[in-house]
Amino acid sequence: MIQFKKITEDNFTAIVQMKRPPDEGFVASNEYSLAQAWLYRDNNDVYPFAIYNDEVPVGFMLLDEDLEERCLVIWRIMFPTEYQNKGYGTQAIKQIIQMARDSKKYDYILIDCVPENKIAKHVYEKLGFKPTGEIVNNGEIELKLSFTEK
Repeated sequence: MIQFKKITEDNFTAIVQMKRPPDEGFVASNEYSLAQAWLYRDNNDVYPFAIYNDEVPVGFMLLDEDLEERCLVIWRIMFPTEYQNKGYGTQAIKQIIQMARDSKKYDYILIDCVPENKIAKHVYEKLGFKPTGEIVNNGEIELKLSFTEK
């Protein structure tokens, strides 16, 4: 079962050692993402998590909330090669969507993906995200899941 856990001394090394496949295009490393989380820590709106399947860390995510805009951003989500194509990403995104809906703090979720990562884009679209037409962060495609549109 997929669950999200805080990054601690116990899982830090496993998380920073996770690497993306080189064919996914430019994406920030987990080290860089954790540095960003530390940089923005005083804002209290950026949250890094280890993604676990039972007791095994299988991925990493970084969430960013903008309460004024009522938006949750899945700033980073990654699974190393050995944990891809096992459904963990789909399960994690579904849990994030459910948590965001249940919180009633957000009207929408944003996520970006590199154009080369067709599998991730397919998963996001299957879960209801739609391209916004915006190209952001080194050519990434922005996708949005709205809770307020019918």
